[in-house]
Amino acid sequence: MSASAGDWTGDVRALLATDLVTPATRQALTQRLSAPRVDVGRFFAADSLRTLQAVCARLLPQSERTDPIDIAGVIDGRLADGKGDGWRYDVLPADGEAYQLGLREFDRHAHAQSGAPFHALAPVDQDRVLVDFQRGEVPTWTAEAARRFFEELLAEATESYYSHPIAQQEIGYVGMADAPGWQAIGLDQREAREPRRGQPTDG
Repeated sequence: MSASAGDWTGDVRALLATDLVTPATRQALTQRLSAPRVDVGRFFAADSLRTLQAVCARLLPQSERTDPIDIAGVIDGRLADGKGDGWRYDVLPADGEAYQLGLREFDRHAHAQSGAPFHALAPVDQDRVLVDFQRGEVPTWTAEAARRFFEELLAEATESYYSHPIAQQEIGYVGMADAPGWQAIGLDQREAREPRRGQPTDG
């Protein structure tokens, strides 16, 4: 591959085509760019996946996108593959069981509050349910378990979103272009491949 830093115009796809990115990183990020939306879960049943999709849509809204980043699909894939980070809060069961339980509690609390499952609620009512979990104010679950589950879900949703190349492009992140190393590490110094303040990126 002969493309170089001078070929990059701010589009992450163009950046991935340069020698600034290692083959392994290029492969991983290209797979994320091309991954299809998950409509039939490998881990979650249809109702649980629908609830997770609705929760993620409120935590990280993407109404401006014609092709939203599939946060719920990333989580479904991780759980289906049995991957984890090696620890959990002691008030929660293992990840898969915690998600199954937590998503059921979202729907149960939504029914109790507004008479419908979470995905069917108006955005303002969905937000009330989320705030109740954040505060631990869920009558059918302990306060700490509800808070910890919300914390874990929010953290994973955010990580899944910002691990996607399009989200990285939007915030001007080019850390994946590390093949030549980093020399400009002083205050206010930037490599030629790093976007300048105010430089447009294609969202």
